[in-house]
This record gives sequence, C-alpha cells and structure tokens, in this order.
Amino acid sequence: MFDSYQSNTLHYDREKCINCGMCSIVCPHAVFAPGDEVAKLVDPISCMECGACQMNCPTGAITVESGVGCAYAMFYAAITGKEEPTCDTGGDPCC
Repeated sequence: MFDSYQSNTLHYDREKCINCGMCSIVCPHAVFAPGDEVAKLVDPISCMECGACQMNCPTGAITVESGVGCAYAMFYAAITGKEEPTCDTGGDPCC
C-alpha cells in the first residue's frame, strides 16, 4: 500500500517498512510515529520535505523530493535575510 499526498512529495510504501523507527526519530515535525507492525503516518501534511526520513530509511520505504516545498523556503529565507519564509516562489523558475 502506498501513501502519497498532493500537498507535498512524501511517498511512503508500508510494504517495505520494517518498523525500525528511524523515520520517527529523525523527523523534525513528527510526521511519522512508531506503529505495531509498520511506521504510522500521523501528520503527513506537516512534512517540510527535508529528506531526513528518506536518508535514514534502511529499506527505501520513504521517498521525498527534498529541495522543494517549505524546507526550501525556510533555508532560502535564512540565507537571503528575509524575515518570514514563504512557499510562494513569485515565479522563480528554480522552485
């Protein structure tokens, strides 16, 4: 069974999950939580697409297109000195 969301690029394949718990440990927004047999997606809409879960998943059960979405906006705001991050690209083709 696959879980994907239109609001971000998070993709989770429960059949590949071995319930190691790494996704729930590394996710800064508690998108995942330990489950009885596999990890649970508890708040997928909060995924900021940082890629930590994907990089730490030993089975490749999680994919996310890091470098897009709100994580990109937060990093861009920090680098450019903007006071508030926004996911509005303003037509910027790099986004």
